[in-house]
Amino acid sequence: MYRNLKFGIVIAALVAIVSISAFLYLTRGVAAPTESVQASAQELTSDVSTNQTVYRISQDESTVSYTIEEVLNGVDTTVVGTTTEVAGDILVNTSDLSQSEIGEIRINARTFATDEDRRDNAVARFVLQSESDANEYIIFQPTSISALPDTAAVGDELALQVTGDLTIAGVTQSVTFDVTASLTSADQLVGHAEFTVALTDFNLTIPDVPFVASVEETVLLQLDFVANAVDASAITS
Repeated sequence: MYRNLKFGIVIAALVAIVSISAFLYLTRGVAAPTESVQASAQELTSDVSTNQTVYRISQDESTVSYTIEEVLNGVDTTVVGTTTEVAGDILVNTSDLSQSEIGEIRINARTFATDEDRRDNAVARFVLQSESDANEYIIFQPTSISALPDTAAVGDELALQVTGDLTIAGVTQSVTFDVTASLTSADQLVGHAEFTVALTDFNLTIPDVPFVASVEETVLLQLDFVANAVDASAITS
């Protein structure tokens, strides 16, 4: 009986070692970005004969975040992952806002960071599948803007909706972001955009990991951006 107990303890220890080793291997660091997010982004052009201005999202001043609820070690926990690796252009025509345009927005899915590196690696590798070059970026391609007034001036705050195609881990869905934006000066546009992502809509699955009992099925995706005016002479087609 003692031999059987001792043998059982050894087996349990081996299983634990293998499980821990597998966990450490699967949550190892992910590949670095293949290029700067700005280099990958579409750039818009403006017409100097009109009141058009192109504003380019600044990586130094902008943040994308996701927020999700989980039960970690038996405790309800709010997890927030952030990255500054976001790029995109916004063309604004202040005299006729209907002629304004939002270019493709790109976010590097390999770069979200929370308070736990191994969680970040698991999210990047298994949830967002971003180690595949095809899935390195979360991409939002706007198709329409609604609730715009006719004109806008410096200091005006606008509330609008931006609809477009959101691609995450190779799956594309039409979504609508709620957006607030304001021209703080002729040279700077600031704003906030958010949308609640249903994981099942994008075939996203959360891997089973130690200590995590459950994870919510929705994620709040938010962009807080500062976009600075681009020299028209440098971008005019």
